[in-house]
Amino acid sequence: MGLLMDQTKLDEVINKYRNWSLKVLSDLISIPTVNPPGLNYGEFVEYVKNILYDLGMKVDVIKVPKDIVAKYYPDYADYPRYILIARTGSKKPVVHFNGHYDVVPPGTGWDTDPFKPVIKDGKIYGRGASDMKGGIVAFLLAIRVFNELFNDFNGSLEVALVPDEEIGSLTGTHYMLENNLVMPTYAIISEPSGEDNLWIGHRGALRAYVEVYGKQAHGSTPWLGINAFEYMVRVAEKFINEYTRMIESKVSSYAYDDPRGARPSITLGGKVLGGNKENVVPGYCAFSIDRRLIVEETIEEVENELKDFINKIQEEFSNVRLNLKITGKKPPAVTDPKGRLVSTVSNSIKKVLKKDPRVTVCVGGLDTHFYASKNIEVVTYGPGPVSTAHAANEYLNINELFNVAKVYVLTMKELLS
Repeated sequence: MGLLMDQTKLDEVINKYRNWSLKVLSDLISIPTVNPPGLNYGEFVEYVKNILYDLGMKVDVIKVPKDIVAKYYPDYADYPRYILIARTGSKKPVVHFNGHYDVVPPGTGWDTDPFKPVIKDGKIYGRGASDMKGGIVAFLLAIRVFNELFNDFNGSLEVALVPDEEIGSLTGTHYMLENNLVMPTYAIISEPSGEDNLWIGHRGALRAYVEVYGKQAHGSTPWLGINAFEYMVRVAEKFINEYTRMIESKVSSYAYDDPRGARPSITLGGKVLGGNKENVVPGYCAFSIDRRLIVEETIEEVENELKDFINKIQEEFSNVRLNLKITGKKPPAVTDPKGRLVSTVSNSIKKVLKKDPRVTVCVGGLDTHFYASKNIEVVTYGPGPVSTAHAANEYLNINELFNVAKVYVLTMKELLS
């Protein structure tokens, strides 16, 4: 058929595999790939590997070395991690789909067993239905349909199934790209953006503790000590009254899925450390900060900004010693909205949904930055309501699964023509 196709034919072939898709998704949800610690990864990869073989793809399964897992996640080193990479074709361009297969623990409040999927009122319920086994099934279906409709195309298709996105991706997408296991031209991450929303990037995050060192003393003689807690409260007040106001003056030029995300933000005190006993003047206290970056900022700039702010406070509070202890960094990322990938996916969404999509930056974090750091054009687009991810009674609208699969087919058609 070459690369000619009408919408009616696409709908017809998608519908032919409707039951197959729901069976695959139900089976995937039924494999509880709970992370932490990383359960049943091997069973999941083995199941999908056989599907990809049936699709005519060459499949490689890479076991992440145990010492690498121990380096990043020492508590989970005894649970094996696998990266599955499947390919068809051997030339450029390479259209690449990324899906993480780990899910968060189910928690409480479910109306049904989270790992026994239920289909009701056009939705499928279960842990991972939205985040993000639904996205994985969407691109498996799309590849199956694409293979049936097109017997000749230019370039390659590639699938990467990765672990550990829910705990930072360092033994998943990060390991895969740092070791050059893939080098795609275009990457689509099928996280649940929603069928009418295309994420072209995400905000960054810098996590740290502001540490306050005073002088410990007996509670009966507090004048012999320097109360780190009291000074910590005063330092936090400076952040609330001065630092927050300073960063909220910055505004991004991009649209965000929540308009409030267009400004930097900071969360104070998600975790507080210090103190030993009621009758001891605390000599050490610390509070956490979670500083979110708009895409125009860099981690280095924000780190220096925080250090300068704390140095300014230090001059005022000379009785104590202040320190900024960095605990995590995730740079922001954005893909050119006028580039070929964003334009192609946007046009494909418009063809399927008969309306223009929202093109936004995600206020949360994604794996986008790992690809962006390698100068790979990357977007995030997949079925779901993101609002049900990690929640009890997580679900996916079934029609959204099929609409997104159609978008993927049209996108592959355009990029590989």
